[in-house]
Amino acid sequence: MPSFCSLPFLCDRVIQDHDSVTNSLPQTWSKTVKREQRKYKSIAALLITLFVAVGCTGPATSPMTQKTIELSNEQVENLVRRSYQYVAMYNVIQKFALDPASGALFLGGFNNPKASTVLADHDVRSIARPNNDTLYQGAVLDLRLDPVIIEYPAIDSKYVVLETSGYDHYVGVPLATSKGDFKKSTKLLFYTDRTEGYQGQKINGVDRIVKVDGDFTVAFLRAMPHQADPARMERIIQALNSIKVLTLSEFQGKSAKATSDVKFPAYGKSDADVFANNLPEVMQFVSNHTTFDPDNAMDQALLAAYKPFGIEPGKTFDGSKVAELKGSRLRKVANQVAQQALVDATDPAVSVKAAQLFMPKGQLDLQVQLVQSVTGPIGLPAYQARYILVAPKDGKPMNAQYDYVVKMNKDELPPANAFWSLTLYDEANGFFIPNEQKKYSVGENAGFKLNAEGGIEIVISAKKT
Repeated sequence: MPSFCSLPFLCDRVIQDHDSVTNSLPQTWSKTVKREQRKYKSIAALLITLFVAVGCTGPATSPMTQKTIELSNEQVENLVRRSYQYVAMYNVIQKFALDPASGALFLGGFNNPKASTVLADHDVRSIARPNNDTLYQGAVLDLRLDPVIIEYPAIDSKYVVLETSGYDHYVGVPLATSKGDFKKSTKLLFYTDRTEGYQGQKINGVDRIVKVDGDFTVAFLRAMPHQADPARMERIIQALNSIKVLTLSEFQGKSAKATSDVKFPAYGKSDADVFANNLPEVMQFVSNHTTFDPDNAMDQALLAAYKPFGIEPGKTFDGSKVAELKGSRLRKVANQVAQQALVDATDPAVSVKAAQLFMPKGQLDLQVQLVQSVTGPIGLPAYQARYILVAPKDGKPMNAQYDYVVKMNKDELPPANAFWSLTLYDEANGFFIPNEQKKYSVGENAGFKLNAEGGIEIVISAKKT
């Protein structure tokens, strides 16, 4: 069985009608890849994803210095596995808000809407395995002192999805074209259990109220650009640029509440950096700004794992009082857990759980949460998109020294109601591979050409053939 981290294909299918598409899929939908026996000079290992559309601090650098508690191997692994979703999304959200190196996905602070006007390229470094076939719009919301209202206009695209997530990496989909949304302007109010002075009461002029778990939540919108129709694509971009974000006070014509400074723990260049350098501080911060369900087993297991270290919701982090977790050991185990999650992504026993990916709390297990947090945070749930592995026909790991050809006849093309795409990533980080043509994917939006029989042959090569 090929290892997911050694150059597999991942098929991402955007779904507009979950029932009809799901029923049309075979139990195991996969494509085979033929290896061409022609070598080239070795290049970095690759990862390919097929996307089917149907429906203020810097990186962590300094090590910890607190007193060490000795843990068994099982305890360390449990801690890492239960922390990974929070570490991954902490890194993603902080980079979206604070790191200009995020490229097109840099949102420039909090409560600040920003839309991409071009498709993402290899400058995107804030998230693993981004899309190259949808336009992005987003905002990182600070919900501590006031609810936030976002006004979304009508958007002339056949595929638009708004998703939300806090540091806990449970995904909500408040709006989607598959639900009949984006036909008219809609105002959404977002708040948490901790938002000051608001408990969910109705507000005049607000269409929907959305309660989320994270005081710092990303509201992230994807829109099919219809790139083959420039006038339509321009209308879509204008609509994305018109999205407005206001606090409730501003919405009601009052002055915005004075925001208190918040000291964010350092995020990491990678998830392993946080595990090595400042995991206790990050997890104390996350605990203070996340809602935990007393009846949710995964929530309670996380809290139980950290309680012996003095890390509990509502506490102030004090490095001199919190026992140290040995960073080098945590980094090693985090890397092992991540590698296992990549392998699990290719395991048929795990792939049958694909319907759990990127679902709300209580609808996915820890193994699925690990897979999605490692392979590509903040993806879409199965009723909006499918991520399907495409592996080599010979069962061997893909190797960048060879050319590969993905062949699909007319009947084998992904049964997408909106669109599908095949995307190439590097293995180490899940980033687009830089190239002069800025060609990262094949699909309706990125461009493709069917053969005379209505099928397609996609060549993956170090050199243009």
